[in-house]
This record gives sequence, C-alpha cells and structure tokens, in this order.
Amino acid sequence: MTSTDIIKAPIKDELKEFENYFKKTIQSDIPLLSLIINYILRKKGKQMRPMFVFLTAKMCGEFNETSYMAASSIELLHTATLVHDDVVDESYERRGSFSINALWKNKLAVLVGDYILAKGLLLNLDNNKYSFLQLISRSVKDMSEGEILQMRKSRKLDIDFDTYFEIIQKKTASLIATSMAIGAASVTEDQEMVEQMFQIGLDVGIAFQIKDDIFDYQAKGLLGKPTGNDIKEKKITLPLLYVLSKSDEKEKRRILRQVKRKNKNTAKVQELVNLVVDRGGLDYAKEQMNFYKDRALTKIMQLPESDSRNSLVELVNYVTTRKK
Repeated sequence: MTSTDIIKAPIKDELKEFENYFKKTIQSDIPLLSLIINYILRKKGKQMRPMFVFLTAKMCGEFNETSYMAASSIELLHTATLVHDDVVDESYERRGSFSINALWKNKLAVLVGDYILAKGLLLNLDNNKYSFLQLISRSVKDMSEGEILQMRKSRKLDIDFDTYFEIIQKKTASLIATSMAIGAASVTEDQEMVEQMFQIGLDVGIAFQIKDDIFDYQAKGLLGKPTGNDIKEKKITLPLLYVLSKSDEKEKRRILRQVKRKNKNTAKVQELVNLVVDRGGLDYAKEQMNFYKDRALTKIMQLPESDSRNSLVELVNYVTTRKK
C-alpha cells in the first residue's frame, strides 16, 4: 500500500460519500455561477483538509452525519480562499489550469469566492451548528489578518522570525487547525479535546507551510530550476530569513536591495536562491519543519491507538514529505 492508501484506508467510504455531499452543498441555480462551480469541482485538489476532519472525527468519537457538514464547511472555506488568493496574487493558474479570475476576470472571481464563503456559513447556521460557525469565523479572521500582514511586510521588507511565524500560523496553519478542531467538534462536546486538536493542527499547519517555502528553493524535476516565486513576489520566507539573520548589515542591505529592485531579474533571483542553499537556509528550514511535525506527532501518539490515529500520523508525515 502507498502512503496515500494508508492515509485514506479508515475513511475511504466517507471520502467517497463526501464528494456527493459537497457537490450538493456548493451548487447554485444561477446558470453562470453553476458553470463556474462545476469548473471548480472538476479541478479539485487532494482533499487534504477533509481528510484531517474525518480522521480526527473518527479518532475522537463516533463518526456521524455532522462530520460531513464539518468537512464541507472547511472545504467551502478553503475553496473560497483559493479563488480570492488568485485575485490578490494576480495569479492566472491554479492546479495546472486557468484560475477563475483568468477565465472570468477579477470582479466575477471575487463574487464567486464570496458566494462559496457564504454557502459555508449558511450551512452551519441552517443546521444550528454555532460551534462550527465560531471555529470557521475565527479561521476567516486569522487568514485575512495573515494575508494583510504578509502584504505589508512584503512592501517594507522588515520581517523577522516572530512575524514570519505569526503570518504562517494565521494564513495557513489556522485552516488545518480548524479542520482538526471541527472534526473533533462534530463527534464530541469536550471543548478541551477540540482545543487540543486545534493546537495539534497549528503545529501541522506550520510544518506544511515551511515545506511550501522550501519547495520554492528546490529544483523541479531532474533538469528543472527552483521557481524563486517568493522572491519575485518580495516574500521573505524562512530559508531567506535565516540567511539574513546570519549576514552582516552591509550584506543584509545588499540582499534586501536585490529582493526589492531585482526581483524580476531571473539571474539575480537565481543568485539569491543559490545563496540561500549555500548558506544553509534550506537546512535550517527543514530543521524547523521537522520540529513542528515531531511536536504534533508526539501529541497524537499520546491519544488511544486506532486505525484513524495511525492514518493521521501518516497524513502528518505526508505533509513534510510530499513532492508538491
């Protein structure tokens, strides 16, 4: 069995049923909106966040219909943020295909994202799941704050380690944390358990984002080159931040000047990528990634042994070993 097979084994039937549940949840009677929604559904991702919901639910209690609602709420929120992110980042590609804003322009993309977000909130309200609504709303707030903080820091280039971790905790980790928390909340009213799952999810989410940051400095394929997209977007992530922290003031100013003024120059971007690799930036980032992963696994292994727990361990390991 592959790692993915092991991860999905305890929730294979639930994931299959979830696809139908989610399709019903997101649909609209408006023809144009329905067309765009169907396009989104055809380009679905790995469904990693619903997997976190289902595995946590099965690990913490008796899986039930509410768990599908929890996973749909998370997937609706995640889908909405992806549509909005592509507008904010002016990105015209998503999962190897045209993004919504590339095909239907920014105005419609923003409205589609708003619609999907509203569907998730209404799903919880219509079913009187106010605890779910509280978790989802906190995640929306955190992700918005994280995005805004990153935009401000990208302009000023004055980021430090504390700010970096605050950004990725809010922007990325909060949604994985909410996935685990809402999975627990779907099967238990034990708030301590729900909060414990949230804290584990934060560690997993931080490791997940650091892995993404590492990708940007690694070659793609046998003959590929690192994309350096973060540098091109003036994002100072952990690998480069480490190098800056070890540089004297003169070199630090030179590096920041390149990020600010030469970020569209392919040769200069490659020069910075090489510097990060040579100065141990990737090694440091991997150490930090493994620290958060191991901390999450330690907490998970303290929970009762079950197939779901074992699969959750595999999913956490996958977060830091995935190829894309």
